[in-house]
Amino acid sequence: MLAENFNLTAYCQRIGYTGELRPNLATVQALMQHQLRSVPFENLDVLAGKPISLNPDDIVAKIVGRQRGGYCYEVNGMFAMALQALGIPYQFVAARPMFYPMKRPRTHMALLVTLDGAEWLCDLGFGSYGIRAPLRLDVLETPIPQGCDTFMLSEEGGDIILKAQVEGAWAKQYGFNRCPVEWIDFAPANWLNSTHPDAVFTQKPLVVCFTANGRNILFGDSFKQVDAGITTQRTLAPHEQAAVLEEHFGLRS
Repeated sequence: MLAENFNLTAYCQRIGYTGELRPNLATVQALMQHQLRSVPFENLDVLAGKPISLNPDDIVAKIVGRQRGGYCYEVNGMFAMALQALGIPYQFVAARPMFYPMKRPRTHMALLVTLDGAEWLCDLGFGSYGIRAPLRLDVLETPIPQGCDTFMLSEEGGDIILKAQVEGAWAKQYGFNRCPVEWIDFAPANWLNSTHPDAVFTQKPLVVCFTANGRNILFGDSFKQVDAGITTQRTLAPHEQAAVLEEHFGLRS
């Protein structure tokens, strides 16, 4: 799905990466962490009533050209373009979010990347309890610390389940299988997430950006900062939101 306007050098400049570019795990992990810290997960265009385009050229123009972020299809799509430019095999998977009280459709997009004969889960678009580095798919029931978070992959009913440790307990985040999914298959989910009145993205601002030791989260008028496991939170007045978006998420109106 490489866009005609994708340029690997421009992408690296956008995410602040100046290291080596090789088709190996070290490069993939470094690119993933740099993108997570510079390209926020955000739904501001959804709230503004703007269509969320899945055209690869539009994604590049938005994230690289206009210095914006996006939600899972956009940020994971952007990362897929970088993988393709490096010659790294990958496939899209459709994942079912599992933190809701009721069963939800498989509307989340993630990536399975093949490196050194193994498959790795990469995901740069899951918001607060998203992984911070690739997870090897054949390492199950094993806690994997990533910064201030700890994750684990399990297998249930033919699905691989991503779990995060939340307040001392394992909380299911989403489940997926290895069935390959094509880019166009996410069009209905994109439409639902960007237009349905019950979708979380249509209701209030949701912006997440990772930091070296945690993450910054804006949800509605609540601004939360997690740093080395310590959480601070405050309520923003309407006039404060623009400054917080620029200072902590690199987003300008």
